[in-house]
Amino acid sequence: MSGRSGNPYPLGLRLAGRRVVVVGGGAVATRRVPALLDAGADVLLVSPQLTPALRAHVDAGRLHWEPRRFAPDDLDGAWLVQVAVDDRAAAAAVSAAAAERRIFCVRADDRAAATAWTPAVTRHGPVTVAVLGGGDPRRAMTVRDAVRDLLSVRPDLPGGTTGGTPGRVALVGAGPGDPELITLKGWRLLTEADVVVADRLVPGLLLDELRPDVELVDASKIPYGPSRTQEEINRILVDRALAGRAVVRLKGGDPYVFGRGGEELLACAGAGVPVTVVPGVTSAVAVPAVAGVPVTHRAVAHEFTVVSGHVAPDSPASLVRWESLAGLRGTLVILMGLKNLAAISATLIAHGKPPATPAAVIQEGTTRAERTLRSTLADVAADVTAAALRPPAIVVVGDVVHTLTTPPTTP
Repeated sequence: MSGRSGNPYPLGLRLAGRRVVVVGGGAVATRRVPALLDAGADVLLVSPQLTPALRAHVDAGRLHWEPRRFAPDDLDGAWLVQVAVDDRAAAAAVSAAAAERRIFCVRADDRAAATAWTPAVTRHGPVTVAVLGGGDPRRAMTVRDAVRDLLSVRPDLPGGTTGGTPGRVALVGAGPGDPELITLKGWRLLTEADVVVADRLVPGLLLDELRPDVELVDASKIPYGPSRTQEEINRILVDRALAGRAVVRLKGGDPYVFGRGGEELLACAGAGVPVTVVPGVTSAVAVPAVAGVPVTHRAVAHEFTVVSGHVAPDSPASLVRWESLAGLRGTLVILMGLKNLAAISATLIAHGKPPATPAAVIQEGTTRAERTLRSTLADVAADVTAAALRPPAIVVVGDVVHTLTTPPTTP
């Protein structure tokens, strides 16, 4: 580089199908490679050794790995090189080879010796914001975070779906109850929404963060029977989307785990409405985990089964083969089963499940109102009644109930 200084000239590199060379297989390369792959780059990784995360990319065929030290002809045909090694002499050799070929070079070890810098980046849907801090990574990250926070509260800045453009529907899982357990993508779509159709089990604090102009539809208050209610929800999703609005169908847990996300997707697809599905943290696994009950544990349970208990075992409408579940050695997780818990327990015992099998019931898991009861299969229904536990609650049956003597703490 020459001695002249100047502000960097910002560019958005379109790397799809173009060769990018990454020299080094450690932590820095582990951080940089995913963004290059996301950009569609043809990545050549040169390093004697790799981190397990990078090796996973190699095994999946996402990039090419040369398990050796760098050679100058590795840069033949490259558009960009990222040097991710601590060895300054080795990094300088890569820089020299890049300069000879007029290839921009990013250096993790010495930003002053680099011909290109990687910015601090935040992504908000189709909008990518890249911040350069004049050579100070901390400054760049501070500004990046401020911009990200601004876009979160002002999603109108990168543009919405209103104003004559086609609408869309997102089926978003809100998680098991703690508002912080929604996924980043789910939360982003929620901040962009014009309409939110919410279930009763959705964390209320998520709704409190909606923009004032958002239309909120409480699906639990639609005055119809179960089938008509679902028809009305489908109609609302389709009508609002066809009117050009961004609609989020916010559902507790995961949209497809004993929810009706599939029915809603089919209704939207039939009307030509594009749908995005955002999986959620399901209560079937998350609630027991937070209460100190892992659904699997080495040498204790190698399987877990999740069933709905909203239909009694002796009902002709039941699709669950309880007699088969009684013979499993793993963990049984029962959702929506509190009302029929006595009948479920009796049925499992009648088909051979030991009455002394440990059982736990967790009410309103992951929230401040969480309560946990530990019992046995024979006594759990009576103990739930005595403790006045109420829905929503998860029932766990199996030896994993007593695996952990100390439940995890919540920061």
